[in-house]
Amino acid sequence: MTVETDPSSRQDSLQASRGFLADHLQLNLHTATGHERSLTQIMYNKEGDLLFTASKDHVINAWFSTNGERLGTYNGHNGTIWTIACDSQTKLLVSGSADNQMRLWDIASGKCLKMWEFPTAIKRVAWSDDDKRILCLTEQRSGYQGAIRVFGINREGDCSKQDSEPLVYFSPIGSKATVAAFAPLGREIITGHESGKVALFDAETGEEIEINEKAHLGQVTDLQLSPDGTYFVTSSKDQTAKLHDSKNLQVIKTFTSETPLNSACITPAKPYVIVGGGQDARSVTTTSARSGKFETRFYHRVFEEEVGRVRGHFGPINTIAVHPSGKAFASGGEDGYVRVHWFDESYFRARPYGDLEPED
Repeated sequence: MTVETDPSSRQDSLQASRGFLADHLQLNLHTATGHERSLTQIMYNKEGDLLFTASKDHVINAWFSTNGERLGTYNGHNGTIWTIACDSQTKLLVSGSADNQMRLWDIASGKCLKMWEFPTAIKRVAWSDDDKRILCLTEQRSGYQGAIRVFGINREGDCSKQDSEPLVYFSPIGSKATVAAFAPLGREIITGHESGKVALFDAETGEEIEINEKAHLGQVTDLQLSPDGTYFVTSSKDQTAKLHDSKNLQVIKTFTSETPLNSACITPAKPYVIVGGGQDARSVTTTSARSGKFETRFYHRVFEEEVGRVRGHFGPINTIAVHPSGKAFASGGEDGYVRVHWFDESYFRARPYGDLEPED
């Protein structure tokens, strides 16, 4: 394993940046190669000093985000780890895997505190705002219905005494759910589905409250909330990312790409949406990287226009996360690399639309 700062990659990224932000995407890059297979999900902790990465190599890694140094590894899963989530106190980490297990970890020690087993793989986990509950989305497969379970988390003592039975259990109606998250205050659960629909469920009863059947024309691949939770972004295989109102699920903005999208996030410090994706392995050609299929793209959150690109991965980008302060973003790819980009001051001074630019 090696973790290094890669100046040559930094130069490649700068040369590949284009659009209004091309002169302002001055990036300090750290490339982490602590995984042997493709990345599935990455996320920062609330403070932004740690970055957690999950992969198809059955391993979770924790990194210092400032220098790319590896803090530790969480071993125990026997299948692809599809999803991870860190609580707001950076005390507990939850993970879901293709081995049909969900695990709760002590972040500091790396100890597995609790393991839950299910009939099918876990595709998404998430914490409630108060860190007292986690949701678990299991896959629809082999005659088993896809299901959402909500577990109460006992934070007393060493957190090893956890209930095996969920507080809430329900199966979303119709098309199978692919992503899920707690809405603000944890009273509802937002889901994205294979058909492209987005739905809102009561977190205590499982009752469907709102639904937008035509949110996307293809599978929803990612769902991330805005910093204040009032809206969220989804990415889809229909080559678009969209902003939605968290209450009524109406589409607010649409960002159109030329390739299927696997991930999208909202920058907190500037009015941008970052997206990434690429063709799957069956469709990839040697020209894909040169034609921009594997670039991270920046879109203006208000004007819906692409304002810049960052190059670097040698395959589809599977997951993107933004630093809580908005000072950096990270991407994880099919190539097994995690790339952490730190913005220079010029990025924060950039005003691509002049006086039309919204105030910070």
